Amino acid sequence: MNEALLRDIVPAVTGVLVRRGADFATAEDAVQEALLRALATWPADPPADPKGWLVTAAWRKVLDLMKADGARRARELRVATEPPPGAPPESDDTLALYALCAHPSLTPASAVALTLRAVGGLTTRQVAEAYLVPEATMAQRISRAKRTLAGVRLGEPGDLATVLRVLYLIFNEGYSGDVDLADEAIRLTRRLRDLTDDAEVSGLLALLLLHRARREARTTPDGVLVPLAEQDRSRWDRTRIAEGVAVLQAALARDRLGEYQAQAAIAALHADARTFEETDWVQVVEWYDELWRLTASPVVRLNRAVAVGEADGARAGLAALADLDPALPRYAAVEAHLRERAGELAAAARLYADAARAARDVAERDHLTRQAARVHALLRP
Repeated sequence: MNEALLRDIVPAVTGVLVRRGADFATAEDAVQEALLRALATWPADPPADPKGWLVTAAWRKVLDLMKADGARRARELRVATEPPPGAPPESDDTLALYALCAHPSLTPASAVALTLRAVGGLTTRQVAEAYLVPEATMAQRISRAKRTLAGVRLGEPGDLATVLRVLYLIFNEGYSGDVDLADEAIRLTRRLRDLTDDAEVSGLLALLLLHRARREARTTPDGVLVPLAEQDRSRWDRTRIAEGVAVLQAALARDRLGEYQAQAAIAALHADARTFEETDWVQVVEWYDELWRLTASPVVRLNRAVAVGEADGARAGLAALADLDPALPRYAAVEAHLRERAGELAAAARLYADAARAARDVAERDHLTRQAARVHALLRP
């Protein structure tokens, strides 16, 4: 059974139920019940029309759920089997579902969970395993999200930028259980690009492809973090890089630059270089300047300082740090790197140790601790 195909049609099925009169929470519950039945029965008896099968099974479940509301409501739903005149096409339903699941009233964690279930077609168990939490905990999170959306109608205007942020959050969760969330985010972003004419959606898709292409080289088999300068570039996925670059070039050609396109352009410059030293650092700095203009994010300026240090030397990089807040995440790590390159080993060792203590990620903390120990060793006679 093609589970990816099954998950692809879930948003459309949910849209059909909502157009027939079911509220979003009831429709989503019914689709999940139908999805579980499909996973159990399709391998032995695959339907000729998978979407029609899911619509029928889910609609029957809607009617069952609505019986508690009285026979009149059930009859109204039973006859509403066709979309009303002027109803939006199915692709619009799916796009509206993306926006609904990323509604600003939801917390980021709830938006991610609901998007994976209602748009991604994952079961609650799969989402829970991906986030390393009990299934009951994830079920409660999804239920709270649906209660929050109880008064929001499918089709109300949504914020595409919020949808993109949710997809990026999904991508950054990585891999756990039987679902690769990075690949799931790419799949959902690819489908979103087919539904909307927006260059930033393509920019995000390009960025995700380029980041995903380098994943296998980012850590050793035992989980040790490998910095970009030390990665084995033969392990980078050139097929994903080629697709990411092509998607990015098409987006940039539309001359509607956004932050994801700028980030993807920086990632493409790294992917294009045969070695770390051959990276076009001057262009990287220029793209960071564009990204700063778009976002005014101090984190962008922090990353820009690293690029300046590579393009113009460590002293220039330190000068670029001068007016940034030292409390920024990773500030100490960036300053340590630049101090080491400038020959200030004692300061670098101290800063690496400070950065390790502040690190939230275990792999990053271990990496920075090793860096501190390495520089301390260089200080010994």
